[in-house]
Amino acid sequence: PPPPFAPPPPPRKLLGRSLGSSPKARFGGPAATLRGFRPFSSNVSAEKAQPTITLEISKKNSKFDKDMTPKEIVESLNRHIVGQNDAKRAIAIAMRNRWRRMKLESPLKDEVMPKNILMIGPTGVGKSEVARRLAKIAGAPFVKVEATKYTEVGFHGKDVDTIIKDLVEVAISLQRAKAKEENKAEVTLAVENRILDILAGDSAQSSTRESLRSLLQQGELGDRTIEVELPVGGNKGMQNDGKGGFQLGDFVVKMDNMMGSKTQTKRMKISECMPILEDMEADKMINSETIEREALKNTEENGIVFIDEIDKIIDVHHFGADASAEGVQRDLLPLIEGSAISTRHGTVNTEHILFVCSGAFHQVKPSDLLAELQGRLPIKVELKALTEADLYLILTVPESNLIKQQVALMGTEGLRLAFPDDAIKELARVAYEINATVENIGARRLHTVIERIMEEISFTADEHAAGDKGGDFTVTADYVRERVSSMMVKSDLSRYML
Repeated sequence: PPPPFAPPPPPRKLLGRSLGSSPKARFGGPAATLRGFRPFSSNVSAEKAQPTITLEISKKNSKFDKDMTPKEIVESLNRHIVGQNDAKRAIAIAMRNRWRRMKLESPLKDEVMPKNILMIGPTGVGKSEVARRLAKIAGAPFVKVEATKYTEVGFHGKDVDTIIKDLVEVAISLQRAKAKEENKAEVTLAVENRILDILAGDSAQSSTRESLRSLLQQGELGDRTIEVELPVGGNKGMQNDGKGGFQLGDFVVKMDNMMGSKTQTKRMKISECMPILEDMEADKMINSETIEREALKNTEENGIVFIDEIDKIIDVHHFGADASAEGVQRDLLPLIEGSAISTRHGTVNTEHILFVCSGAFHQVKPSDLLAELQGRLPIKVELKALTEADLYLILTVPESNLIKQQVALMGTEGLRLAFPDDAIKELARVAYEINATVENIGARRLHTVIERIMEEISFTADEHAAGDKGGDFTVTADYVRERVSSMMVKSDLSRYML
């Protein structure tokens, strides 16, 4: 039989870097260390032969460290949103103030409250886009909701308290992802060892294991089929009760954890089972109680709630009961002012959560909101309607503008699409004119116009790619006018049609 402990293996690669190199090169941080690795052998149990790893990973992570200055936030938004500088500045200042508050000492820190924002502007000018982009750069628990989805307490439907419960779930997902990222080196090593145990067995020589490990890291074993034990899935009960309260599924999961979850053997390709094994190993290394505790704290200190269509919960008729009107405003008052909301993970205090509300206010005015609610939204920002020049910039400035999207889509067919500058200007002019004569839906009108222009090209893209012009097609200003002529003729009459 082989000796209990095989000789130490030569330096090998992990995550594309050599374990024999410096700790900084291996794990991307100056404090990362690795010690006490012992390979498997036939006379040593798997539990005792597991590698002993001590990792001290720096808390600063570029993916989750979002201490951006107001200028950096505005510059980030400028890459995707045209104009609306007042709204961008208000959002940037509000986010930076949250960072500034965290630098204060108690009790002053507890007295600094967030300045909630009300964005007012017509449809299609970028209110929802600001929220979508803000969620990507915030690095904090963020949830966007529609005010019309909620009903007054006592009516059938969702209460506004579920907003905070959803925010907590987002915070837990963020915290879990952060923990997995910090333990990525340990997880990868554990998964590799588990797959190597299946491929080579415990009694394999160290040289054999290292050869297989090298092939595994290079991806050459991804198509090989192995038998792996995975937890049995199945119905976990009611996972969402609509109210965010106690769920039967939670009870079932906790009982499974106490009694030991059942497993089943499945035949899968290595490339397919590796993500599943990574999640399983990561869950073993993550303390759920710590995750929940830190997520609750992160929600209270850094949570952001974006409430859209808040103008739709204003009762303009003043007759009959409307479960989604003024009663929802009254329910929002304590939520925005600051109250304790009970969730299945613990109690959340909403005093320091930032609320950003928006609405078009076409048929009503911001002053039609409850006076108390207006007072809880002290910063009011008005977004301006889009001009023809703004529409042109929307088609050219953003990193993933509509023109680039169409060119890329047609490129998959081998069709090289070109939009000269005069054609883009004509497209913007047509969209602006239709907005002025029919209904102003802002930048969303560009989608309508572009789809009308691209309809024939998309339908015959394969024919154009194999045509006499060698797969080149130029959209000219004349072609734009030709394709949208029917829209322009009917524009004056369409407003009177049912």
